[in-house]
Amino acid sequence: MKQPPRSPRSLPQGGAPNGFGPGAREAGTTRDRILARLRASRPSQPLPAPVLDEHYAPRARNETLAGRVARFRAGIESFHAEVHLASEAGWPALLARLCAEKGVGSLLYGAGTPAGGRLDQSAFPATALRPWAGCVEDLKAELFHRIDAGFTQALGAIAETGTLIVWPSEAEPRTLSLVPPIHFALLDARSIHPTFFDAIRAGNWADGLPTNALLVSGPSKTADIQQTLAYGAHGPKELVVIVIEAEGEVR
Repeated sequence: MKQPPRSPRSLPQGGAPNGFGPGAREAGTTRDRILARLRASRPSQPLPAPVLDEHYAPRARNETLAGRVARFRAGIESFHAEVHLASEAGWPALLARLCAEKGVGSLLYGAGTPAGGRLDQSAFPATALRPWAGCVEDLKAELFHRIDAGFTQALGAIAETGTLIVWPSEAEPRTLSLVPPIHFALLDARSIHPTFFDAIRAGNWADGLPTNALLVSGPSKTADIQQTLAYGAHGPKELVVIVIEAEGEVR
């Protein structure tokens, strides 16, 4: 059906929609005034870069290792994560027990990592260990429908916010911590930093920032629908952190 010709009164207020006309001229004038004020307030000399050490030094808590672990644990547990302590020798057995308790039938892990090399199928009678290999396109069906949990190492953590730092690699890609319903993360207590600033400084991120660094503070969650918080909407429903304590230091 043929549409009637558009009346001049139906045009947007202020002028034609093509960027010309009185409205466009008025917008240009307003923009010019704003830009002129910004340029006029610009300092004549570049401002000096902030000295971050001077900002953070008075705020340092000077905590013990046990204090940092306790603060990290309180923070991440408040976001519905589980935290378990284990020794350096005992964490594989703890992981196997947790997998059995949670009914994990298959666990995806990076076999080419130091932690992955410690996993032995004979210690996981209730769980099939599935080493990561190939590319995500080849594993997509298995990954989304048959893998129950992923296991990764954490680069470190932040006590101030209860946050894990996950640093994906070719041997341990982000998919392991993103897709399976349960994410098991292994964390060395000695890598828990007081603040994000301390973590960046200790790891010298400025000279080796990866393309993908993850900060994880709990299971996946969203409040997009009616502001009702729901867990597991876009990723793991459970986050389980196994903290390796330096023998006796944490307790």
